[in-house]
Amino acid sequence: MNAPSAMQERLSFLTRVVDKEIRHLDYAAQQVFNDALTYEAIESLDTKPELALRVEAFTSRFCRLQDTLGDKLLPALLKALGEPDRALLINLDKAEKYGWLESTDQWVALRQLRNQMIHEYIENARTLYDAISTAAANIDMLKRFADKLVEQATALN
Repeated sequence: MNAPSAMQERLSFLTRVVDKEIRHLDYAAQQVFNDALTYEAIESLDTKPELALRVEAFTSRFCRLQDTLGDKLLPALLKALGEPDRALLINLDKAEKYGWLESTDQWVALRQLRNQMIHEYIENARTLYDAISTAAANIDMLKRFADKLVEQATALN
């Protein structure tokens, strides 16, 4: 199935963005987790500005990739396939049915990490440490989802 030209351009643009975001996330993850990240290191972020910057980059890039996949690429791909515009949860369920996403529930749980990584960490180092550790453990899931979406988008061209 060939998508209209404007839709093809949008999908092509988004797949390039996703590729770049994955590379940036991989780099940020390497910077944070290359040495074993400990709770004690997170607890002392106030005195370790270099680590704080790396953690901030990781959390920002993780959230950005997730936003691009769920809020931009997935809806654009579904639209190119003739699906109607739907809410995120319905789109995720559709992605799971197509076999692109392993688990809608897992995706939703990862989306909830955002507040823990971005807002709640100011008050609770344990919350930040647990959220970052969970995010790191799920990078491969995001990458597999991205690969499936990119594969589908490429097939439409």
